[in-house]
Formats: sequence, structure tokens, C-alpha cells
Amino acid sequence: MSASLPHGYRQVGEDRIREIVGLSYPELAPGLVIEHRPGRTVTELDSLLGAALSGNVAPIHTDAHYSSQTQWGRILVCSGVTLNLVAGMTVRAISGLTIANLAVDQVRFTAPVHIGDTLYAETKILTRRASESRLDTGVITCHTTAHNQGHMSVLSFTRTFLVPLDADTVRDATNY
Repeated sequence: MSASLPHGYRQVGEDRIREIVGLSYPELAPGLVIEHRPGRTVTELDSLLGAALSGNVAPIHTDAHYSSQTQWGRILVCSGVTLNLVAGMTVRAISGLTIANLAVDQVRFTAPVHIGDTLYAETKILTRRASESRLDTGVITCHTTAHNQGHMSVLSFTRTFLVPLDADTVRDATNY
């Protein structure tokens, strides 16, 4: 194996590397901005499954004819679906090793999302500190924004979560 590893991987054996999920506590420095890729195109299935799982069967989310008669002219993706898709886009980078979510605050839906829209997200790390009650964890607060393919802002929120202070110990113990 070469002396230098590709970014985003770690050595786990001779001639064997593993993808890294989740940045470590020291890497999640305040001021860091992460652009999450790939983008995510919202499908009809996403919209319908989200409506079904949440029980939100409002016709604006489920009835194409009804929706065509509204100011939007087509189905709106449920805001809960949008929030979950965008939050999910952030996991690989910022919270892959999260122990617990503590809060999702200041959620703002700033424009409608429709089936076929492609969402892109970015996250800025706001604060980082060691937990006072769980000595092996750190508390991260970040602000995530999302926009569609036309660069129109569709969502923003702040999230606070716990991560291990020593990511490699957790990765070793969990085979990650």
C-alpha cells in the first residue's frame, strides 16, 4: 500500500482501506462549511412514502388534480419529507458517528419543493465543545441550508448533536 491514503479512507489491514463515515470532533471546527454531494432529486415515490409514513395525506401532497388547481399548479412535497431528505444528505459528512441528536431548531421552509426538484445542501459548523455530562463526547451545533437546482433557497435549520471525542476508538470498536 502506498504511503499516503486517499482522503476519506483509513488503513484497516495490509492492502485494505475503509471509507470513513462522519468527520471527527477535531475536524468539525467552528466556521467550517461543508457542501454535501451528491444532490438529491425528489421523486414521486419519496413524496408518497413520506406522506404515507407520516399520515399526512393532505391533497396538496397526494392528489395531482387537486394540486393542479392550486396556486402551485402541481403537488407540493411535504415539508417533513424535505427536511428528512436534506438532513439525511448531511449525515455522511457531519454526523455519521452521531451518538444522539439533541435539537433541531429554527427550521424555515423558504420556498416550495416539487417532485423532480434536485436539492443541494451545505452545513456550517457553528460551535463545538466537550460535553459536561458525557466526558467521552462533544456537542456540535451546525446550521444547514438547502437550495434547489435553480439556486433558490428552500430550507434552513440548526441542529445540535453528540459525537465521540475519539472517533477512531469508536470506529475500531464498531468495525467502521
